[in-house]
Amino acid sequence: MMRFKLAKSIFYLLKSAFLAGFLLLLVFPLLAQTTDTIVPVDENPEKLLRNIRIGSNPRTGLSIYRDKFSGHYAGVDFGFNMFLNENYPGYSAEFMANDVLRSNSVYINLVQQGIGIQRARNTIGLVTGIGLHLYNYRLDKNTTITRDENSVVQPLPNNFENIKKSNLAIMSLMVPLLAEFQIPVNNYGKRMYISMGLFGGVKLTSHTKVKYKLERYKKVKVADHFSIRDFNYGIMVRTGYRWVNLFATYDLVPLFRENRGPELTPFTFGITLVQF
Repeated sequence: MMRFKLAKSIFYLLKSAFLAGFLLLLVFPLLAQTTDTIVPVDENPEKLLRNIRIGSNPRTGLSIYRDKFSGHYAGVDFGFNMFLNENYPGYSAEFMANDVLRSNSVYINLVQQGIGIQRARNTIGLVTGIGLHLYNYRLDKNTTITRDENSVVQPLPNNFENIKKSNLAIMSLMVPLLAEFQIPVNNYGKRMYISMGLFGGVKLTSHTKVKYKLERYKKVKVADHFSIRDFNYGIMVRTGYRWVNLFATYDLVPLFRENRGPELTPFTFGITLVQF
């Protein structure tokens, strides 16, 4: 009888322990669960998560920094052309005097490569690329240019009636190398920048064009090298913030080859219309 009571007591004890363990398994996940707080961020998540890199800093330990260095070159620029340091030795007239507002440049900067030079930040770097430079000079409508037998540039009077315009147009390939400095303003994504450096250019084509009207408009286009340098180089400066972006270029060599024309230093200034 005593053995029966002992066995019954052990049975109830095991049964209670089993029920307690079962209830503990049900309740423990609820007790262990914590409430997470989600804070919305008013930024593009793809931009925030792009190229997040984790590196080790020997002084501070773990460091996290976002995004590779990205410069400001690719896009479409529009500018105004003028000549500086004008000198006309051996000429009786300044026949290359141009209308600045109608002498325009279009830069189509197709390719850009940015190279960051900081270890734990991305605000200083080098920028290079490739672009096309299409530019023209609006001359006096009664004058165009030609080359004589010695390849010296000479003014050529226009004998057409009702002349509307006379242009010298050039197309070249341009490669810049710029050092760019960026200053974050208000938040990480909005930056003011300034870049400066050198550029080199290779002339592809050049021509003059005279537009006149008889019964309808007609054009006389003459393709020639006009003793314009095949290679040029100079200084480029760019600056901007968000939608306002400005640039300027200054050639370090004259437009024409030595002793083949007037001494004219090209200078261009303008704005960026579109950034790629």
